[in-house]
Amino acid sequence: MKAVRFQRFGGPEVLEIVDLPDPRPGTGQVRIAVRAAGVNPSDWKKRKGLMDEELPQTLGYEAAGLVDEIGEGVTDVAVGDRVFGFSTEGSAQAELAVLSFYAPIPPSLDFAGAAALPAAIETATRALDQLGVGDGGTLIINGASGSVGSAAVQLAVVRGARVIGTAGPANHDYLRAMGAEPVAYGEGLVERVHALAPDGADLALDVAGSGVLPELIALTGGPEHVVTVADFIGAQKYGVTFSRGDAGRAVHVLAEIGALIEAGRFSLPVARTFPLAEVAEAHRASEEGHVRGKLVLLVG
Repeated sequence: MKAVRFQRFGGPEVLEIVDLPDPRPGTGQVRIAVRAAGVNPSDWKKRKGLMDEELPQTLGYEAAGLVDEIGEGVTDVAVGDRVFGFSTEGSAQAELAVLSFYAPIPPSLDFAGAAALPAAIETATRALDQLGVGDGGTLIINGASGSVGSAAVQLAVVRGARVIGTAGPANHDYLRAMGAEPVAYGEGLVERVHALAPDGADLALDVAGSGVLPELIALTGGPEHVVTVADFIGAQKYGVTFSRGDAGRAVHVLAEIGALIEAGRFSLPVARTFPLAEVAEAHRASEEGHVRGKLVLLVG
């Protein structure tokens, strides 16, 4: 099968499309013929050598496609079914991928829209679960207009929370459409939030990693009320919880998201799509940032 791989760290030019052996599903897993695979910031961080040291590396943790082989013990899907989910081996940007966690693609979504979901909704749900976000509280989301941020906004609104989201002015209408109250990020954030919520907030989620943990702690009354998915060093410095997948993934959201999508209560836009062969261009777009929605590779 064709797959994305790199054999040295560096810029997008180190990415290659290579032939690798076809993977086989293990117990409880399914193999899909990949039709679309999500692109995430972790991809270019890996490519630069900022996360893992081993070489060579393949890429991709989320994909959507058609089941073409079923592992032992799998009874909930059949060959030919449309599914989306996680490749825990990190090799979903390929013609074939083994999914360890998966769910049926919601009827209204195409493959690209489904491939955009897993990482964003799992990261957002895991953080909301860790914070204990529920009905009636006020939640600040720092970096609310990106894929994880917008997923967190919508899922928190579904839970009944009041959401205040930081974003650049160009994205304020976007946040309002999702049910959040927008504020500009940057200096003066605490004052702007207090103008909307004089007593501050109950909880805060940092998605952007832009150095605002002290302000979020001040607004919520303590580091125990703040979770970050983006600022590992700041979390250590200020005693804030850093949410990471190896502490337990919120994969339950894969089976739950379809009903919200079909009810019109959740959407995650696909910003751009690229053929698999143009993965380097997708990395450049991801590194530049300021993408509203997900970047997705199309396969086959």
